Amino acid sequence: MHTYLEFERPIAELEGKIVELRKLAEEDPAMQIEAEVGRLQARADGLIKDTYSKLTGWQKVQVARHPGRPHFTDYARQLFDEFTPLAGDRSFGEDNAIIAALARFRGRAVAVLGHEKGNDTKTRLKHNFGMAMPEGYRKAQRMFEMADRFGLPVISLVDTSGAYNGVAAEERGQSEAIARSTQAGLEIRVPFVTTIIGEGGSGGALAIGVGDHLAMLEFSTYSVISPEGCASILWKSADRAADAAEVMGITSKRLKELKLIDEIIKEPLGGAHRDADASAQAVKRALAQSLARLNTTPVDKLVQARYRRLMGYGVYKG
Repeated sequence: MHTYLEFERPIAELEGKIVELRKLAEEDPAMQIEAEVGRLQARADGLIKDTYSKLTGWQKVQVARHPGRPHFTDYARQLFDEFTPLAGDRSFGEDNAIIAALARFRGRAVAVLGHEKGNDTKTRLKHNFGMAMPEGYRKAQRMFEMADRFGLPVISLVDTSGAYNGVAAEERGQSEAIARSTQAGLEIRVPFVTTIIGEGGSGGALAIGVGDHLAMLEFSTYSVISPEGCASILWKSADRAADAAEVMGITSKRLKELKLIDEIIKEPLGGAHRDADASAQAVKRALAQSLARLNTTPVDKLVQARYRRLMGYGVYKG
């Protein structure tokens, strides 16, 4: 069953009428509903297009967090062949919030990293809602080093509200693990492509997201802090998260204007959650194009540009 967001209520009403008509037709096969269903569907499609063409920053945050939005494992099934997960950081244990694997992308061996949030209560708890512990980032560092050693391009799919900030994570060196993972990603001498598929939150996203080419799905977000966290700091109330989302510049369009990302990947009508297959194919095409371009770029130039990009974040050019 499709989950509708608050701003999608008019769409829900129209699509609800279509569902009701089809149920009536199942009970009475003599009913002629094709024309009416076609008319309602056209109205619904038009309303979806109009609604999604003028979403606010906060509404885009809601879309990025949509419970039906495809996550890492949903994309991995369609993007990669011979997908072989690697577990553990060889120091403490396994972290299920970050999945690391060796795989093939269009026949080429690659190293893959990504946050997994989970799709239901059981898997969300298993993956800690995509919020990694230190061992997750140490596993990522291990994968970066392996990719560098064997000359494997790296593909990362980012989707996290941020690294886990509990006591256990801090006791095990969360900030140090994030810093070392970020450093390892900066130093690898292979092409590195990052795509933000949902939320790109703070250092938890940056730790596996310092690629040579940074793309965002159209309705994903990328920020140093959540809108709720920003509102709590600026206005002492998380209730003003919508205001914070507008001024933070966390949407793909705004970040592209600021030249903090390289590409916006168009989502299906109404968001990736309405057509996960089409979204995966769009990501696949974008990955293939960016990897093809990076393969022709000298390695030294890749590493230097990657470092300059990170060091340029936040630099004011007035």
